[in-house]
Amino acid sequence: MSPRILIVDDEPRYVRLMEANLITEGYQVLKAYDGQQAVDTVVQEQPDLVLLDVMMPVLDGFAACKRIREFSSVPIIMVTAKGEEQDRVHGLDLGADDYIVKPFSATELLARVRAVLRRADKVVDAPRRAVFEHGNLRIDLARAEVFLDEKMVFLSATEYRILLQMAQNVGRVLPSEQLLKDVWGDEYMGDKEILWVSISRLRQKLEEDPRTPRHIVTRQGLGYTMPAEEA
Repeated sequence: MSPRILIVDDEPRYVRLMEANLITEGYQVLKAYDGQQAVDTVVQEQPDLVLLDVMMPVLDGFAACKRIREFSSVPIIMVTAKGEEQDRVHGLDLGADDYIVKPFSATELLARVRAVLRRADKVVDAPRRAVFEHGNLRIDLARAEVFLDEKMVFLSATEYRILLQMAQNVGRVLPSEQLLKDVWGDEYMGDKEILWVSISRLRQKLEEDPRTPRHIVTRQGLGYTMPAEEA
């Protein structure tokens, strides 16, 4: 079955534009016109991806994203106004997986959708071991569940992909470019902002003190590492 994509925008012309392009590529389309409708549709229909506009009535895109992240790891692409960098950062910080800036072309829209869906598939298809442990962090790879001090931690699909990359390379320094390629894809190689925000959000969830991390450590000028534990 082809992926189902929820378009959320209070501007009908953008809904029609995105719907036409997505249907042409074989995707199924669901529609909502405000943030509350978006939340309700995610609950009821469980789409494979959400295209979520920022400026909307009832609930704006930020509030809707935050509420969706309380119960779902569905991939979310925030749709932001041109030049509003703070919107992009804020959306990523709330758990969005990517962003696209209005106005956008059909080519850019479809490329973003394919990239995010591809990353979500990689999470499902990731090689499975039984359990990975690093200090007070535990990953149940068979169930794709993460625990900190035996308490489950809710991660988005992108956050989980980053954590898997770190766990699979314990003791190695992973350059930013490699993480961008492995987690987001070749087309994101220059977009370090999306990596910085995602790493920051992941640390907020996994580290006792995000300013002095134990699990995801920055090597200045080199990249990131999950340090090998001493025997």
